[in-house]
Amino acid sequence: MNKNCNLILHCGARSITRDQLNAIEAPAPTSTWNPVPYGRLVGEVERSLAASNLRVVNQAYGVTSENARMFGLLHVANGTNPDDYAVVVGIRGSIDKSLSEGVAVGSAVFACDNLAFSAEIVIHRKNTVNVLKDLPVLIDTAMGKLMTRWGDQQVRIDAYKARQIDEEQALVMAYRGYKAGVFSWAKGADILCEFEKPSHPEFLVNGHTVWTFFNAVTEALKPREGSKASGLWTLPARTGRLHKICDDWVGLNIGTVEEAVLN
Repeated sequence: MNKNCNLILHCGARSITRDQLNAIEAPAPTSTWNPVPYGRLVGEVERSLAASNLRVVNQAYGVTSENARMFGLLHVANGTNPDDYAVVVGIRGSIDKSLSEGVAVGSAVFACDNLAFSAEIVIHRKNTVNVLKDLPVLIDTAMGKLMTRWGDQQVRIDAYKARQIDEEQALVMAYRGYKAGVFSWAKGADILCEFEKPSHPEFLVNGHTVWTFFNAVTEALKPREGSKASGLWTLPARTGRLHKICDDWVGLNIGTVEEAVLN
């Protein structure tokens, strides 16, 4: 199993360790704004995972200039993870009022190392007075929903791998991805080239399939050096739309992203 978790390094944030994250102090709260220390936010996620018998097998964290914003990604296992993807938890926060606290639960493909993960469950909580009281409940709710959906992704990936497609069908799917806002049309040629000759041989085990196409898109969307750190949080929505296109092609109806935004 590839447990590389360099995802933060692609998006312009400075990589830091968990101990360094814990050392970053949050400003003093005001009457209307209550910043959450990064270490406490991550700690609440870890607590909730442990309570559900879920184990963190790898993690990565990054912060922007002056530690203003934090992005993190945790690879999670429950003893039955397959070899080609992991359940992941994305985390974001800020101490400069620019972002609400956020947690996204979904999945990522090991081979790609490219920030692309599909979030089935997303929560946001603004940094108002009761944020510290509400966050544990919200995180526990998200993790509970994760447990009920654990098997969905294996069903999805198995279906992708089983459906072979040719270049013409890949072009149709690429057009649908462009129309859905998954990527700009300027990426189209890169995606089709990646589909024809994947960078990772794992995606051609069953020939050219929907799984090959899915990973061609996520490879083409890989953030490049100097891109914005917020890419960690914008990619799940685009990857979710990509899943919808691929699900429709193979005849699946797994469901849409659950998102909750609270004051």
